[in-house]
Amino acid sequence: MAGSATKTVYEIFQSMEYGPATPSSTATAQAWLDHHSRSLGLFIKGKFERPANRQSHTLSDSKGNALCTITCAAEGDITGCASLAVTGHRVWSSLTCLQRAKVLLRMVSVLGQHGQCVSELCEMCEASCSSSALVRLLQFYSGWAQLRDTLMADWMPLDVVEVVASDDCSLYSLMLKVLPALAMGNSVIVVPGRSTAAPVLLLAQLFTTAGLPAGALNVLTGADISLAVKVAQNLVISCVTYSGNKQDGVTLCKATAGLGVPVSVSPCIGATCPFIVFESADIDSAVDEAIEAAFKKKKEVYWVLCVQESVVDSVVARLRLRMAGMKCVPLLSDAHRALVDAAVQEAQQQGATLIQSSTAPPPGAQYPPTVLCNAASSSPCVVAPPPGPLLPLMTFRSNTEAVTLGNHSPHGQAASIWTEDLTLALETANSLSVGSVWVNSHSVSDPCLPSSGHKDSGTCTDGGQEGLYQFLCSSSSTGPPRSSPAPMNYSVFGTAAPPAIIPDQSDSSSGPPSYQQFVGGKACKSASGCSVAVQSPGGDGVLAYCPDGGRKDVRNAVEAAIKVQPGWMKKSPTARAQSLYSLAKGLESKKQDVAKSVVIQTGLSTDEADKEVELSVARLNVWAAYCDKIQGGSLPMPRSGSALSFPEALGVVGVVLPDKNPLLSMVTLLGAAVATGNAVVMVPSQKYPLPALAFIQVLQSSDLPAGLVNIISGGRDQLTAALANHSVIKAIWYWGSAEGRQYLQHTCTNPLKTLRLFCQEDDGGMNWTRSEPSFLEEIWRNAVQWKSVWIPTA
Repeated sequence: MAGSATKTVYEIFQSMEYGPATPSSTATAQAWLDHHSRSLGLFIKGKFERPANRQSHTLSDSKGNALCTITCAAEGDITGCASLAVTGHRVWSSLTCLQRAKVLLRMVSVLGQHGQCVSELCEMCEASCSSSALVRLLQFYSGWAQLRDTLMADWMPLDVVEVVASDDCSLYSLMLKVLPALAMGNSVIVVPGRSTAAPVLLLAQLFTTAGLPAGALNVLTGADISLAVKVAQNLVISCVTYSGNKQDGVTLCKATAGLGVPVSVSPCIGATCPFIVFESADIDSAVDEAIEAAFKKKKEVYWVLCVQESVVDSVVARLRLRMAGMKCVPLLSDAHRALVDAAVQEAQQQGATLIQSSTAPPPGAQYPPTVLCNAASSSPCVVAPPPGPLLPLMTFRSNTEAVTLGNHSPHGQAASIWTEDLTLALETANSLSVGSVWVNSHSVSDPCLPSSGHKDSGTCTDGGQEGLYQFLCSSSSTGPPRSSPAPMNYSVFGTAAPPAIIPDQSDSSSGPPSYQQFVGGKACKSASGCSVAVQSPGGDGVLAYCPDGGRKDVRNAVEAAIKVQPGWMKKSPTARAQSLYSLAKGLESKKQDVAKSVVIQTGLSTDEADKEVELSVARLNVWAAYCDKIQGGSLPMPRSGSALSFPEALGVVGVVLPDKNPLLSMVTLLGAAVATGNAVVMVPSQKYPLPALAFIQVLQSSDLPAGLVNIISGGRDQLTAALANHSVIKAIWYWGSAEGRQYLQHTCTNPLKTLRLFCQEDDGGMNWTRSEPSFLEEIWRNAVQWKSVWIPTA
């Protein structure tokens, strides 16, 4: 038509611009906002509450226009909400599993009616979640809600769970925590970020219409992460789980230290992930997907393109062709533009060359898609990439080099592997220290895929059956009691020397015997050359002297452990089982000597000590049997392809042992860690160290690799501080004081460590003589992290 402004199909494909929105395309979401007068209150007890005299915070849409305001919760709102959440939990948990499952399934039909409104509101708020993805989440977790009492009969809900999201967290990541918590019978208090506040308030309202009891799902909104801290301080909160960027997660961990509430963190925003292209890959598909992943407007992770040298020229040529004419990607601010310019300039100074869609980047808060060829592994755009459309490109020669590049990042969230050689893909996936691996694809998400944050990418597992256990507790144990944080000088914790330190007595021919510690497969003195006097049970004399270990001993132990742990993890489960059976046999042969140490140290009778040794032998045999019994498997994905999940070792685990049952507790924790492929650095009970030190003779005669098990005695606080500040240690299991628990929660944030903290006074509620499946399963799950691998098919 002459004079028409309508573009032809050819012109649209040339410019790749979005078409104009129809007048009714956002009418549903806008109508919902208008119904609430563009002012959203708090969602408490199944309805919106708008308390008077509350501050408000303005939410903006993707174009920066004011969308609506949200109410900032105050102290009174938090207290009232927590009380109502307890009431909601009573009603929700009293329903049968089938009834809870039906409520979640009814939500599917409700979403079918209001899916357009949810999708539009997510798009306006940049919350990144489609209604179909929410439907899949609801269908998956409704099934687990029905099966909880059948497949997890010995596990119980935690009661009230707080779910926290950062401002840049997607709605999908948030609901991946909310729905399993609800499915397991908990009530939930959601503290959303800016992008998810409006969509989660809408979903909470829809859940109520689907029959969710009032108070089972509550939403408190605020201006920043400080609201989440205030909610966590309420005594009814059983656990806090967080999803979003690491900075807010660290702030939350530090601010909640000492409250006695477990905090799990999933930093799903800002991780650096490898995109590995082998010479056997479909180069065209790999390049297209790399561009799509790296240069989209809002991305949760940053990609590093790793290309095999033999095909790098072909990849670069295709990148130049595909990127020609691509539009600039808008940035959030001029400050972000300055960060991008600085990173690009430094990369060029280090030898990188650029591929850009436009030769001269335009001014302002925008930047053209840019590939930094031959980027150095130490470049800021690789280590800590700025928020912009940058894709570093590095090369490798062999599969080993590809794995080294892929594991170079401090993050361990995900990786994408491109090859048509399935054996190569699986070998590489198995060697990468990441939670999710996608073969010939990227960013595939489904609730059946369990994923743990490896390295600095989290402290919990989300998705799959494995992700449900963070919202459950076994009937055999309890966490630390709730408390108030004590004023602490974290810089001096652990610096005070333990009592009765004297020069090493191992060469003395008279007086009480002297024990040695066990580091790197050898019995040795402490690096300080000092010993600690071990008092008799009645405190009326010195039983023995044990080494006073310190930071240097921990460093030596971790160095030995990190050398041997990868090889031990790669051993077949059967080989690990045989080593544990051999260790049990060695303990049985040394029964009299070890039992004698238990009698002398604890004051138990000979019969009681013999029984503890017998239980310890049996426990080692149980862990040996566990080695090749739980190994993951295939997963039922609702799409064409194969999905696999399997447990992996954490790495090096630090264990500060309890006073109760000093031999049995040590053997239980040691066996679980070693059976799953970990190395351990163990600190015996400061009160009863002799049984653990007597066990060294059993380790010396075993066939466990030197350095796999290390035992360091001394002051509990100073060794706890040394474990907490060592960057290689991935997890710490701690039985000790409230000050020690607070110190660990505050300190173990860079890098993130998985913490299992228990009170020394009541031993965490654990009865070490129990053999219930849930008791052993809980310890086993604490010793592993999960990896999922997705392999698509045509």
